[in-house]
Amino acid sequence: MDFSRNYFEDETTSKLKLVDFEYEVPEELVAQYPPKKRGASRMMVLERQTGTIDHRKFPDVMEYINEGDCLVVNDTRVFPARLLGTKDKTGAKVEVFLLRNLENGIWEVMVKPARKVRLGNKIVFSDRFSCDIIDNTVSGGRIIEVHCDGDFFEILEEVGHTPLPPYINRAAEPVDRESYQTVYAKNLGAVAAPTAGLHFTDEILKQLESRGVRIVPVTLHVGLGTFKPVQVDDISRHQMHSEYYNLSDEAAAIINETRENKNKVIAVGTTSVRVLETVAGRNGLVRSGSGWTDKFIYPPYQFRVVDNLLTNLHLPQSTLMMLVSAFAHHEFIKIAYKEAIKESYRFFSYGDCMFIR
Repeated sequence: MDFSRNYFEDETTSKLKLVDFEYEVPEELVAQYPPKKRGASRMMVLERQTGTIDHRKFPDVMEYINEGDCLVVNDTRVFPARLLGTKDKTGAKVEVFLLRNLENGIWEVMVKPARKVRLGNKIVFSDRFSCDIIDNTVSGGRIIEVHCDGDFFEILEEVGHTPLPPYINRAAEPVDRESYQTVYAKNLGAVAAPTAGLHFTDEILKQLESRGVRIVPVTLHVGLGTFKPVQVDDISRHQMHSEYYNLSDEAAAIINETRENKNKVIAVGTTSVRVLETVAGRNGLVRSGSGWTDKFIYPPYQFRVVDNLLTNLHLPQSTLMMLVSAFAHHEFIKIAYKEAIKESYRFFSYGDCMFIR
């Protein structure tokens, strides 16, 4: 499809409001399961300079990535952060969702039902695993102290559940332990998957490498802050939760070499973009390091590092959709989303994807 328009020629500098990122997606298009075969998703290709949209299959992504380019992937690994327990004195059921480790044995969490979980409560998950509620957070969460008989993450693998997003209207199943994890997931620490990476198979990555494409890992431990609803009409006032990132010396060197050679830096997912733009200098080169980022990218924004972006179809009014709109212009994205609905693309975490050039 050809819209014959260069959206970057009239990039607006007016303030966009929350309502500008609203759209309605039919319920039947929200993917409840991954495709039967990893890598079998559809891919909508957006050409920013010409305003064209093509419909392809994901393995066709290799046609758009060339020798000398680098593919930046987020190698964070999701842990089973959803815990189902009971209050030790009443037996009342409680759900505890681990958000981030503040220090050894101390975690920030969300709880349900929040009104019934108070300071001093003890929640039991198994005969080897429990926690005490020791504080409240300003955002309505809790601080817990964990007690476990053995290695924390080993026990978590036994009693925890895959933290599927709320728009997946089913309980986590054994298949999700693998499906809701990228094939290159390595560094444990995310409570949500960097879902654009779910499309890649080992075979596709090997084929890209054999063609001279560099696969470059960065880490951003995705927290629920990435998906925190924007609740202010003036989106510039939204505050992201901080998430831990890491960019190694080797990864930074490859990315900088790619840019200096005039090849493309292709980001897989909005989390990879946020790492790159967090560590970018004004000259478009990146610096290695680690820390916490609350980088919030929304239109208009001048990207310093990323040339192309592979991303899924995101929730309306989400910070992810705002980042993508900054990358490709919000009017073009609105048209693309309408096209995706018309063509019955599958939406959100287990859905189809877009490659934005």
